[in-house]
Amino acid sequence: MSTQAEVIVVGAGPTGLLLAGDLAESGVDVIVLEGRGEKISNLSRAFGVHARTMEELDARGLADALLAYGGAKLPGIRLFNRVTLNLSDLETRFPYLLMTPQYTVEEVLRKRALEAGASILYDHKVTGLDQSAEGVTVRTDAGDYTARYAVGADGVKSAVREAIGMPYPGEAVLQSIMLADVKLAEPPAESPAIHGINGAFCFIASFGDDYWRIFAWNSAEQKNDDDPIDLDEIKKATRLVFGSDFGMHDPRWISRFHSDERQVPSYRDGNVFLAGDAAHCHSPAGGQGMNTGLQDAANLSWKLAAVLRGADAALLDTYHSERHPVGKAVLRSSGTMIRLAAERSKVKAAIGGLAFGAAMHIKPIEAKAMGVISGVGFHYAHEKGEDQLVGHRANDIALADGTRLYEALRGGKFVVLDSAESYAAGVVADARSAAPDGEAKVIRPDGYIGWAGEDDPTAIRAYLESHAGKS
Repeated sequence: MSTQAEVIVVGAGPTGLLLAGDLAESGVDVIVLEGRGEKISNLSRAFGVHARTMEELDARGLADALLAYGGAKLPGIRLFNRVTLNLSDLETRFPYLLMTPQYTVEEVLRKRALEAGASILYDHKVTGLDQSAEGVTVRTDAGDYTARYAVGADGVKSAVREAIGMPYPGEAVLQSIMLADVKLAEPPAESPAIHGINGAFCFIASFGDDYWRIFAWNSAEQKNDDDPIDLDEIKKATRLVFGSDFGMHDPRWISRFHSDERQVPSYRDGNVFLAGDAAHCHSPAGGQGMNTGLQDAANLSWKLAAVLRGADAALLDTYHSERHPVGKAVLRSSGTMIRLAAERSKVKAAIGGLAFGAAMHIKPIEAKAMGVISGVGFHYAHEKGEDQLVGHRANDIALADGTRLYEALRGGKFVVLDSAESYAAGVVADARSAAPDGEAKVIRPDGYIGWAGEDDPTAIRAYLESHAGKS
């Protein structure tokens, strides 16, 4: 006997929970399988929510709920004591990095998923998976579950990825990265404080309360992930970098991990999809890991819901074609930062730092770097013959009825903007985008432009029939 659903999501981390909530809100019967017990905390290294992720949460009515937990809003990120990326210059309602622990993100997403009707089953460790043209059966130590589609959002050691035999090529970048949440007697003047020198690097940032997140690495002390770790080891690395350990004390948790750069060759295998760390992993530099996974989920969820409602099944292939290049770009950007921070040669580090600093003072390069780190700069390729706006992120705008675009997207809706009003009512984020461009647009549920052109009800209707299904 097996329990049936339309979609099975494996993994109740941020990626899986956002995906499950989206599907449930769209009326899809979804089950989440999680190997951990319900009371076992998922202590991970994710520490911040970037602008694009905040926009995706806003499109689900969750941004304010997350902000209610507090957390520091960082308007800029200073890199290697040479250059500051001014996130406040971003064209978005969320021009900052929100410092908040991953568990607060999970709490917001879990509550929404359960209220929408998703089933979350803990203590369900995946032991195997079978699939056919008709669907997928996921085997667990607590029973079997059958669905039309399955999504592996179960992390770097993904059981789903292993079950389908998907390779995970890449390499280890750094071993023995230390992580802690601590209190500081003498906090640094800036948050975040990021620097690398003397064969070590350190990242220190405030959560906006009494605690600070620390990442530290010391090339002189390389140990295995499961070796014991104490606060003195982190203090030593911090002193090497900053000349002070800032009086750190009272750690609420400490961990050690190694950083890999890996990405699967395909985000889809038949009726099985991979998302988040199950599909890609990279260094913590830039804080892009959890954010990239959440944006994977936002891309995939509406497509699964649409196909289950009768949209063109080929729509599911665009999940890989759109998200794989983004994952690759994040690997490249985070890898560049972590290698520069960890450079052991003072000469090479100085040269690299100077070159990085000089490049960041060139406005187009600085804007691109901020777009990659924040996520707002990514766009998807458009097909031959499509308008060049297709695939670009849509800025939040004020609509004629007094609401905002990202409010209208809630519930997994498509929004049609005609050429007269699309930007005529004014832009919430940036007035520079307020000029009407004379084109009608269809905005996808994930906040990207799916179709653009002259006002043509027939063309718009055709797009919606192939991409939205029967809603």
